[in-house]
Amino acid sequence: MHKRNFLLWIPAALLCAGSLAPAHAAETPATLAGVKLIKAEEAKKLLDSGVPFFDTRVAAEYAEKTIKGAKSLTYREKSAKTADFDASQDQFDLSKLPTDKAAPVVFFCNAGECWRSYKASFVAQKAGYKQVHWFRGGMPEWTSKGLPTQ
Repeated sequence: MHKRNFLLWIPAALLCAGSLAPAHAAETPATLAGVKLIKAEEAKKLLDSGVPFFDTRVAAEYAEKTIKGAKSLTYREKSAKTADFDASQDQFDLSKLPTDKAAPVVFFCNAGECWRSYKASFVAQKAGYKQVHWFRGGMPEWTSKGLPTQ
């Protein structure tokens, strides 16, 4: 094998071995202590009853499509996508939430590997909010049910 061909072979071999393959974030946990996990049907009932919904995705995603009536409240994450994340590394403006910490709130994002709503739910609950609802299925579940968007 020529030296040139060998040098081309090394990156291919490493990629196949996985060392250059992109790292994938883990799925969000199925539960979050102190937070109520909800599905689309319950989310729709809460929305219809006037409970505020917070889209924790970035502004561009919110502008493209969101749940009808949801407010944009981006969770800016720099922490690891793990259940034991360090919230002090992130930015989340709790002042945009209702002042009444007993009032219900709902957080959502893109489900699956999107950790923004998980982290927002965790931070809100730790800040003393008593009725935090995490719509884990987020936009994918909402749109799959044909529910209203804007």
